[in-house]
Amino acid sequence: MELSSTGMPNSSGLVNRRNAISKTDATVVAYLKEAGAIPLGITNCSELCMWYESSNKVYGRSNNPYDLRHIVGGSSGGEGCTLGAACSVIGVGSDIGGSIRMPAFFNGIFGHKPSPGVVSNNGQFPVAKGAQERFQCTGPMCRYAEDLAPMLRVMAGPGIKKLKLDEKVHLKGLKFYWMEHDGGSFLMSKVDRELIQTQKKVVDHLENILGASVQHVKLKQMKYSFQLWVTMMSAKGPDGTEPIKFVDLLSDHGKPISPLWELMKWCLGLSAHTIPAIGLALLEGKIKYSPEKYKKFKAMEESLYKELLEMLGDDGIFLYPSHPTVAPKHHVPLTRPFNFAYTGIFSALGLPVTQCPLGLNARGLPLGIQVVAGPFNDHLTLAVAQYLEKSFGGWVCPGKL
Repeated sequence: MELSSTGMPNSSGLVNRRNAISKTDATVVAYLKEAGAIPLGITNCSELCMWYESSNKVYGRSNNPYDLRHIVGGSSGGEGCTLGAACSVIGVGSDIGGSIRMPAFFNGIFGHKPSPGVVSNNGQFPVAKGAQERFQCTGPMCRYAEDLAPMLRVMAGPGIKKLKLDEKVHLKGLKFYWMEHDGGSFLMSKVDRELIQTQKKVVDHLENILGASVQHVKLKQMKYSFQLWVTMMSAKGPDGTEPIKFVDLLSDHGKPISPLWELMKWCLGLSAHTIPAIGLALLEGKIKYSPEKYKKFKAMEESLYKELLEMLGDDGIFLYPSHPTVAPKHHVPLTRPFNFAYTGIFSALGLPVTQCPLGLNARGLPLGIQVVAGPFNDHLTLAVAQYLEKSFGGWVCPGKL
């Protein structure tokens, strides 16, 4: 979601909103300004923040600073790109399926999705409804791991009381768990060998250098990550509020649209919408589960949540790929639409996650990993992020390539 900042554009990549200007600050923006932060601008995103390539008909396409032929991720892709390219040091993103973590991974920086309910989401567009409101998270994106915790303290305001950021973390005493892929879902790409090898280097380092306990696990329900994310996204809120329909969002500041008609217009180069947005509008009714399927996946989601809680406790860390591949080339996500579920699953489960960069591959593209902890144990993932930065180098300036 795009955060509002007084006097700045608030289009969220939608042509009908291209002249929309924010009249107020989002809560986190107000907190950051009060703490002395100076907003440099609103960065690019996917249309209505619902795709993992940042391209729209208002500002065009963002390119990866490590290789312009590759994507920056989404929806907070412009923010990830700006940070990765050293245009700024800190930034803010919003995450309901990986919109902080994928751009952070693809652009070689740190990104933190906090525990839900800690940082206010007020002042964003589109506005989350239903269960989405609970699981959407606003969080910090940074070049340097040490900036994550101070940013989170400011952004959370009174919500910081829910976390334990002042607790000393003894890394050697933590229990580490790792899993190299989702178990083989037919919907998603296989994890690149280089990402698995990088993860194993982290595991070896934790075991042999840090001297920590590290255990390989197989969580069988992870292969249903996409289905569990859809279950979360389609659930009603505690008060019975229905999730907002994407096709209605596309009509904001304009007339109601017909997705099929927009598809025909797009084929002729006449649509004001991107093909991912049109595709989602066409499919959103078809990917909504029947009551029986919803009940099945809801039970599976609750079972996986319980399993992870028992495994992690208050002293556990789970290491998991940030994405099946390094930053794809432009348009490739259209052929791999479900790969975001590697980040989406932790949104659905409501767990805090920090994406950590781990250097570059042979082609000069960023590598990375997700560091996951139990609810409200954000201090653990942030401490591990700082340790991995010291051990593996953290952000690498693309200008040095």
